Amino acid sequence: MKRARVIHQGVTHDATERDGRLLLASGEAFEFDAVTWLPPLAPTPRARTILALGLNYADHAKELAFSKAPEEPLVFVKGEGALIGHRQFTRRPAQVQFMHYECELAVVIGRTAKKVRRDDAYDFIGGYTVANDYAIRDYLENWYRPNLRVKNRDTCTPLGPFLVDAADVPDPMNLDLRTTVNGQVTQSGNTRDMVFDLPFLIEYFSSFMTLSPGDLILTGTPDGVADCRPGDVIVTEIERVGALVNTIQGTP
Repeated sequence: MKRARVIHQGVTHDATERDGRLLLASGEAFEFDAVTWLPPLAPTPRARTILALGLNYADHAKELAFSKAPEEPLVFVKGEGALIGHRQFTRRPAQVQFMHYECELAVVIGRTAKKVRRDDAYDFIGGYTVANDYAIRDYLENWYRPNLRVKNRDTCTPLGPFLVDAADVPDPMNLDLRTTVNGQVTQSGNTRDMVFDLPFLIEYFSSFMTLSPGDLILTGTPDGVADCRPGDVIVTEIERVGALVNTIQGTP
């Protein structure tokens, strides 16, 4: 099942995809462009933990001039304020020289995970969605510790369109990823090329911290980056999960 959260006539609704339309709990159905899309995540009673991987594809590490991929996960924490929904606008700061997309498979934790064994890891995944985790390279101080202005900016992490149930993605470690900028393909890859796969990551994180339902793991991006300018329409697409549309907006 594909689940969404949308605003229609000023009211927030949970919705599901049905025959290319959005079906609300009331039974009303709407076209995709008749609503405002939110990140497809249920509210949580606490601060949501968002863990984001850096350099988790060897080809991307090489693209950024690293001689080899990390030997253990390179991870940073993001605030929920960075998240926006499908078909929304990401602000590019004025005078920035290089800002690029990152198409990433996002894992949504389905139940409390603590000291999970690798063989059991998939039992703790509730679903998957698409993340576009923009990076602003002008502000990068250290490749191994990206600072807040690079990776934790308002509007800089579009998410969606849908949360796809884990059962509907039988092999998450073999999904094609693709990004287009104004219709031109600029990035392609496959999740099988992750340095650290999903079972490893869930075992690793849960060995020292508790993962709670609704928490997110953004699993990194393959190679292929391009500078994104105001007016550019970016589509980050993952096989079986969805195509996330985002537009770059300039700021004064």
